[in-house]
Amino acid sequence: MIYSIFEVFRIGVGPSSSHTVGPMSAANAFLAEIEHHGTMSSVKRVLVQLYGSLALTGTGHGTDFAVVAGLMGETPEDLDPIVSRERVATVKKTERLPLAGKHEITFVHDADLIMHKAEFLAEHPNGMVLEA
Repeated sequence: MIYSIFEVFRIGVGPSSSHTVGPMSAANAFLAEIEHHGTMSSVKRVLVQLYGSLALTGTGHGTDFAVVAGLMGETPEDLDPIVSRERVATVKKTERLPLAGKHEITFVHDADLIMHKAEFLAEHPNGMVLEA
């Protein structure tokens, strides 16, 4: 039997760290900013917009999973892929997201995570905007 290196030594959440680890880390930085300003408890909705390359391969590369996991406070270095996939599936099903694992908000996956496949941000081909 032959195994590819990628099956044996996969590192990170998905097939591309720039499409998973990067967005998950960005979601964590977003949460840190909200916590820094002391506004976590007043957040009612989070809108995630993915642009260009992130949107084009978003579902296939696990970007949508990584962003939702990041918004729940998961970090790339501490992620348990099995548990996290179950938690993200629960968010999709219940439309409730435990923001930073602390503050529950409504999160409708298809309405609150938008993939702009034909638009690119000027700064980088892997662009995203997070709003609370």
